[in-house]
Amino acid sequence: MNRAARAFWLDSPGRGEIRDVDLPEPGPDEVLVRALYSGVSRGTETLVFRGGVPESQHGAMRAPFQEGDFPGPVKYGYLSVGVVEEGPPSLTGRTVFCLYPHQTRYVVPAAAVTPVPESVPAGRAVLAGTVETAVNALWDAAPLVGDRIAVVGGGMVGCSVAALLARFPGVRVQLVDADPARAATAKALGVGFALPADADGGCDLVVHASATEQGLARALELLRPEGTVVELSWYGDRRVSVPLGEAFHSRRLTVRGSQVGTVSPARAHRGYGDRLALALDLLADPALDALVTGESPFEDLPALMPRLASGELPALCHRVRYDDPGAGAHA
Repeated sequence: MNRAARAFWLDSPGRGEIRDVDLPEPGPDEVLVRALYSGVSRGTETLVFRGGVPESQHGAMRAPFQEGDFPGPVKYGYLSVGVVEEGPPSLTGRTVFCLYPHQTRYVVPAAAVTPVPESVPAGRAVLAGTVETAVNALWDAAPLVGDRIAVVGGGMVGCSVAALLARFPGVRVQLVDADPARAATAKALGVGFALPADADGGCDLVVHASATEQGLARALELLRPEGTVVELSWYGDRRVSVPLGEAFHSRRLTVRGSQVGTVSPARAHRGYGDRLALALDLLADPALDALVTGESPFEDLPALMPRLASGELPALCHRVRYDDPGAGAHA
């Protein structure tokens, strides 16, 4: 029996298209998933879309089920939620999350999907990959009760970090962003907000996620002596200056990198699956709906991605909807 699906491909930097895909018959340890939603992670995916992945990072930036190579043609993405149509009885009919690109149906190993808890709506579950990044960042940062913390950069990752920090007892959390509109998002997440010039200093910890030199410089300025900046920004092929002069050394400041591709050494005994399952459990909080700032049908992706990449369409997580339950059905 022939099977068909449709997938979004980056044909060349700045140009995407939808292609037909023939699916294999699922094996005994595989599942056939029908997509319900996927999410566009604006920072990483728009960098890929414009061809900004440096050659030295082509291997590190590969998504788990990526096809093709940077800068293109490449099928890229990692925030997919769907329903298992065929597979082991324990998974058939379940809503699952998978680190898969934008595609109407796909066949993957059963071990590659994680069941979505009943307490988490499918549309919110597209945030799992980003909340997982936030979990890993906080394992790296190790915030303490009562800490004074700033999150500089109110994008998808920064807001996810702020949302999790809002649950820590006794902490002062302030989301810092140059866009005044992020104040509404901060309020929905239960944290404070400030423009960069107005942010509170004396921070024990600053999480930087603005992907700008100005943001990193401001993050260092907000620290108390011997404080730490955890750097989450991905700059791609851009060179970034770090202000290490003036009082950087006398104040004994620290800049520490964090990246989701490796489980934090602070939790080395925890695996990737455990970390993702935790992220899905945390998505039971409806406050995280504030991170989904738009939705479009799958068919609009070729026209949508240039608008997201250029900033014409501002977004945190833009959700992709798969309307047609018969899309890619058995032929």
